[in-house]
Amino acid sequence: MAEDKAQEVESSEERPDLKRPPILFNETQAVVEKIERAIGCPLVCYWNSTDGSVCHNDVFAFYELLEQLGSCDRLAVFIKSDGGNGQASLRIVNLLRKHGVKLTALVPMECASAATMLALGADEIQMGPLAYLTAVDTSLTHALSPIDRDNDRVAVSLDELLRVVKLWEESAKDDAEDNPYSSLFNHVHPLVIGAVDRRRSLSVRICTEILQYHMEDTAEIERISQHLNSAYPSHGYPIVLREAQRIGLKAGPLDPELNSLLLDLNELYSEMGQSARTDFDESNHHENEILNIIEARGTQIFYQTDQDWHYRAEERRWVRLNNESSWIRLNLVEGQVRRSRFHIR
Repeated sequence: MAEDKAQEVESSEERPDLKRPPILFNETQAVVEKIERAIGCPLVCYWNSTDGSVCHNDVFAFYELLEQLGSCDRLAVFIKSDGGNGQASLRIVNLLRKHGVKLTALVPMECASAATMLALGADEIQMGPLAYLTAVDTSLTHALSPIDRDNDRVAVSLDELLRVVKLWEESAKDDAEDNPYSSLFNHVHPLVIGAVDRRRSLSVRICTEILQYHMEDTAEIERISQHLNSAYPSHGYPIVLREAQRIGLKAGPLDPELNSLLLDLNELYSEMGQSARTDFDESNHHENEILNIIEARGTQIFYQTDQDWHYRAEERRWVRLNNESSWIRLNLVEGQVRRSRFHIR
């Protein structure tokens, strides 16, 4: 440990200039203004990088923007995300529905897992040629989950577990003494299996609650919720526009010009969300990256990681050091951009 500390101190004393991602607030605001003119209603943008995810802290950022926006007859939300926490999606939908009588989800690209749940809260989902939703079956990283080669806990999916049991039973045939769980428990703790099963029930419940914001047919709501949770062989199976319509979702194509503007906005967010990593040596580096961006006219709120990483070889894991990661708020006031910390705890 003393050697680790010496390496950490040495690396901090010889640190090169840190790489940082660009902040393109003026550029994104110009595109947001163009999109609002095209759709004729206010726009809220929700963008996650590949390292970001839907989370409960995002709810506070949405609340900040929507309170400034106020109530309106129509509201559109641009969604680009690989997923995250479904319960956070339910809370975000609750906020959006309180501020917009009619809600439209604009989906030009991936809108996966928990982001699909978020899109379900809209009266209409408009999808571009690159757009897709996904299944919402749940995986869980539990305190007792198996450990991978990097000594990290891995996510366990109920669908994967059930498929293992099914394959085992098919291969065992009539051998009554061959119990798959006795061997499965050697690799996956029984409490993890129970927790994943419980989480799947939660996923169905969240979809049901979200759809009830704009649908009244109870049987149809239940059918769609169950379908999204259990009908696909892969969690990341791409549900494109045609499939979304077959499921029974009110989905339609994005206007080509609007789709182009949304892709332009995504390009700006992607430039902001690029990984800015500064390597010190093989065991130490600095990470600076924008993960989640929530934006409306006049305001942009984003979460930015700003931290050192050190690799402890004896533990086979990376540890954080000097963590100054935070939420940042940019406001346009009298033509000037004001930057401040957005404190969420």
